[in-house]
Amino acid sequence: MKKYYLLSIFTFLSLIKMYAQTNEKPILSQIPFEGIDQTWQNGSDRRDSSVLQNQYFTGSIMVDANATHSFNNPIDHTVVGSTALARNDEMEVSCASIGGEFNYHGARGRIFTQFGTRSTVVPRNDLSPYRGQYDLADVYRYISEAYGGYHFNVLHGINVDYGMFMSYIGLNSYYQVENWEYQASYTSDNTPWFFNGMRIQIFLSNNWKIEPWIINGWQSYGMFNSQPGVGGNITYMNNNLKVLTNDYFGADAPGIPARHRFHSDNSLLYRYYNNKQSSGISQLAFSLTGDLGYEVGGGVNGFSRDSVKGPAQYFISGMFYNRMWFHYNQFAWTFGGGMMTNPGRYLVLYPTGDASPLPNPYNPTLGAGTHPFNANTGTFFTGWDVSTNFDWMPNQSITFRIEFVHRESSVPYFAGHGGVTSPSGYTYTPIPATGWAPDLVKSESRIIFAMLFRI
Repeated sequence: MKKYYLLSIFTFLSLIKMYAQTNEKPILSQIPFEGIDQTWQNGSDRRDSSVLQNQYFTGSIMVDANATHSFNNPIDHTVVGSTALARNDEMEVSCASIGGEFNYHGARGRIFTQFGTRSTVVPRNDLSPYRGQYDLADVYRYISEAYGGYHFNVLHGINVDYGMFMSYIGLNSYYQVENWEYQASYTSDNTPWFFNGMRIQIFLSNNWKIEPWIINGWQSYGMFNSQPGVGGNITYMNNNLKVLTNDYFGADAPGIPARHRFHSDNSLLYRYYNNKQSSGISQLAFSLTGDLGYEVGGGVNGFSRDSVKGPAQYFISGMFYNRMWFHYNQFAWTFGGGMMTNPGRYLVLYPTGDASPLPNPYNPTLGAGTHPFNANTGTFFTGWDVSTNFDWMPNQSITFRIEFVHRESSVPYFAGHGGVTSPSGYTYTPIPATGWAPDLVKSESRIIFAMLFRI
């Protein structure tokens, strides 16, 4: 199987090279999606240019800081069930990134650092570092993107990249400064933020992109078993419409190579009004995303329970957001929400603290919590959420956001007033053998204040 993948990659690259050598156009003459306005899209850079740019380098600095309050008021200040937030009732630097993209006669590379709470919050469910030696979690934890590759002047451009890159399954960007909402709906928060491997971006025209992947696995630094994950993206885009599908196949249950996962993520974005020079309403747009996936084999049976093959294990989710910009795009109002059902809980973002069913991802000597959240096959999880926010954007490099979010789950999941750490809320407090358990509840309402900076 591995030889087949390597031979396919070698053959594909050889054909590209032969074609490019016969193409008389100068390298980089074809710019992907050139001239298409992407500044309004959910999950895209809202800037129309960068001030840190020259012929060979485009730099960027991003700072994402927030303060959030849960009306459950947990005593340990821990946020449960989020990849965007970590601490309640405190000022938090969620992400600080420095980096950029380099281009030199077709050679290309991109690297961004990752400091802040997201460097521990996002990869916490990745079990691949426990396979074998060397601490992959610490090696990669301060990198959000790092890849190199080559741009071939074929069709409207072909990029071949190796390294760690953003997945965009679930529509939202890894960087909050690019998203319409701060707390992502279940669809995005429970699907991958990053991939580690190889991608080939094939721009068939100025409107179409096909992007195959060969990667280690589903949001994993290493490989869970002996089979790489494969998948890809197809995107169509014009000034007012974006349609895309992401599809994935892999074996991502640690130590269970017979269990296979399929996932399909599909989004539609449409801008149905555009008058950026208006002092009233300047833009109106919506995004709609639907995901469908399942696992089969190794004791589970996809969409239906079987007495021999095992219980059902699948994922169905959707989310919708509508956004209104006004007064020359300096203000915006967004509302929306979504739902998720996940029998088997194989994609549920597990609760943290003493409710965690996993060992500490950055200290394997620490075991799971004493009252772990049940993540066994045959369990069920459904949830829904709604949110609304208001943005002030005095220029294209900064956003001030206030957001209200309400989330529900079918089982106790969110941190209640008693927290998820210990009776006192502090990690060093001895936990009594009886009489205390993580205070998990079925609903949560919170308010978020965020400052999002990008230059």
